[in-house]
Order: sequence, then C-alpha cells, then structure tokens
Amino acid sequence: MSRPSHKEINRKISQAKEALSAKQIFLVNAVSIAADVLEWGFTVQELPQVLFDLLGEINPEDYAGHYPPQSSYENEILACELFPFKWISRRLGCAVYLKYALKNDQLWIVSLHEDRGKRVKK
Repeated sequence: MSRPSHKEINRKISQAKEALSAKQIFLVNAVSIAADVLEWGFTVQELPQVLFDLLGEINPEDYAGHYPPQSSYENEILACELFPFKWISRRLGCAVYLKYALKNDQLWIVSLHEDRGKRVKK
C-alpha cells in the first residue's frame, strides 16, 4: 500500500491537534496566512481556536496530497513531509485548503486559505 495510509493520516491529524493544544504552532509565511485569515473576518490571535475547529472537521478522505507525501523546501521545515487537505468547512462556510507539516512536536502551517481548485469533496 502506498503511504500515507488512512491510519497514518489520522495520526497526523491527531498530532496536529496535540501540537496546537500545546501551543506549538508556527506559520511558515505569516504575512500571507494573516491576509487570508483577515479575509475570513477573524484575527491572527483567534487562529489557534479556528485551526482547532478546522482540524476537527477534516478526515483522511480530505487528504489532497501526494502518495508518498511531498517534502517541504521551506528552510524552517526543510525535508518535512507536507499534509494538505481540502474540504467544505462548516466553521468557515466555504471550501478550505489547509497544508501543514509536523516537526519536533510542532505544527507548522504552510497554507490556509479558501480553496481555489475544483477537487473538493462535497
């Protein structure tokens, strides 16, 4: 079976929630993410709670990445695996694209914005 498996994706979602609960969250491109967050009408200070809600909405079927996962080229998370998800968010009322990496029990948000593609599971 090609990875990540359903079980591995579930584990990555759980690890992301754990890192968020431990306040171990970092933004790879803070300016870009802040701009997208403001478009939704909430502040960067509210981001941890919004992310917790969003992580609670996703499941392995929403995984939108490669098999095996791609590795990051960003300096802060160089060579870490990327986990992107696309789904229709109840919290935000639109199609959302979220991509993150996990490094040393830290959650690194790479992208968080309204999905611009058409491959969203309805």
